[in-house]
Amino acid sequence: MTSQKNHTGGCQCGAVRFRVTTDLGSASICHCRMCQKAFGGFFGPLVSVKDGGIEWTRGEPDHFASSNFVRRGFCKNCGTPLTFEHGADGVEIAIGAFDQPDTIIPTSQLAHDAAVPYFDELHQLRQRDISDGAANKGSGEKLVSYQHPDYDTQNWPPSPSKEKP
Repeated sequence: MTSQKNHTGGCQCGAVRFRVTTDLGSASICHCRMCQKAFGGFFGPLVSVKDGGIEWTRGEPDHFASSNFVRRGFCKNCGTPLTFEHGADGVEIAIGAFDQPDTIIPTSQLAHDAAVPYFDELHQLRQRDISDGAANKGSGEKLVSYQHPDYDTQNWPPSPSKEKP
């Protein structure tokens, strides 16, 4: 895991963007049922950020109190999970919401006893890459993504000639 400052990220539609202005803390994946439902997946991948270390650079997340101890931030437009906020203990950010999630490596698993029974065998599944047509399911049509790119933009959605990587 990297701890360098100034990681950026945001939601899928680009309505909410953030910058982390402090070092990142520990990263983990949580298998509890609340994280499974909140992320719509087998686990919730999160990294801790020191209090006050998040700057919302476009929009702000909406929130849902998933328990009496935790509220979860998400984009109200596209539903992207963004934060796991647990009071005085601080805030954690969804690793997949970062522009470079591959630089944040989880070092622990939480609530592994609640993991789906086949979790530890998932690496054995047959694999298909996007280049194999996995994204368009063989329809013959080219995939056109409306997802915000993995970098900050001045405006979103962009006008056709203004935004370039």
